[in-house]
Amino acid sequence: MKPQRLGNVSIPDEELIKDRKECKKIGPCGIGKKAVYLSSFYIDRRYYIPISSVKRIFKRIAMSKGGFTGKGVFGTLSYLVVVYEDGKEKQCNFKHEEDVDRFLAYIEEEYPDIPVHSLEAERKLAEKERWLAEKQRERNVSEETKRCLVKLEQAEQYLKKQSDIYMDLSQSAKKKRTYDRSNPAYKWVALAIVLMGGAAFVYGIYALTTHAGFGMYFLLFGLAAIFLFAGANVLPTSKNNKNYIEKRLTESISQMEEYIRVYPDFPVPAHYAHPIVLKRMQEIMKEGRARNIPEALQVLKKDLKALNSSVVVEKEEYDEVVAIKPMFLVMDYK
Repeated sequence: MKPQRLGNVSIPDEELIKDRKECKKIGPCGIGKKAVYLSSFYIDRRYYIPISSVKRIFKRIAMSKGGFTGKGVFGTLSYLVVVYEDGKEKQCNFKHEEDVDRFLAYIEEEYPDIPVHSLEAERKLAEKERWLAEKQRERNVSEETKRCLVKLEQAEQYLKKQSDIYMDLSQSAKKKRTYDRSNPAYKWVALAIVLMGGAAFVYGIYALTTHAGFGMYFLLFGLAAIFLFAGANVLPTSKNNKNYIEKRLTESISQMEEYIRVYPDFPVPAHYAHPIVLKRMQEIMKEGRARNIPEALQVLKKDLKALNSSVVVEKEEYDEVVAIKPMFLVMDYK
């Protein structure tokens, strides 16, 4: 099916169909050489916007009432927002927030001229950069520190050339951390409830066909139990068990080790190789809290240890912390 155009610029059908077929698919959307492909409520990659029309792409997070209070079923809702032409917006809902992050990382890798922050976030980041530059000038940074900053910046740019590798590392660490913190008994309870739901669903069909009472209620309960627990990733499955999750983390670290092996004297171990880690180490050195790379890594570890659920941070910092802190936690900060 040919995607529908958003905006005034069109792509010839033959080029469009080929580009959509070969595009990088992430969640319900995609990134091609000619266009970005966006979802409708029901259909993945239903619309397209030519790359030349895209002005910025960023993540938007909405929270349900339950998310703000800590109660209720739903927490955050993740959206990808594409701004195009004269300020028009197209917003797409993503089931998994990490897919939005992966989409933005790939855009940053393939199309570095497209901003990946909202105007407000961009303003705050620019203010922070100015403040850090001022702090650096006031301190009269040593030549050793300047060399370290250049080394960290170059390593950061090297990692950004392969977003899939560092995103896999971050997400596999998150999954490992989530699994380690969950009570194993919950998974088996969930499985038992789903099996009961399945039995109720079967009985509901039987009751409806034989015109027995309460058949519809059994049918609805069975469907609700199956969809709720299957969708919540609680059930133990072939991809939601200890061996699989640990294997994925080991493979992600090995893949990163292979990638940085050709880089001369990479500044951090492979299990911490993420652009945000290197960026925050640069900020630490510009603030004067470290003189060299080993000191900056130790300060970053202390900063991450100090951040917990009771600490209030800006949204931009929150996004950075949740991307890298699991990597340090699963390695026990070693």
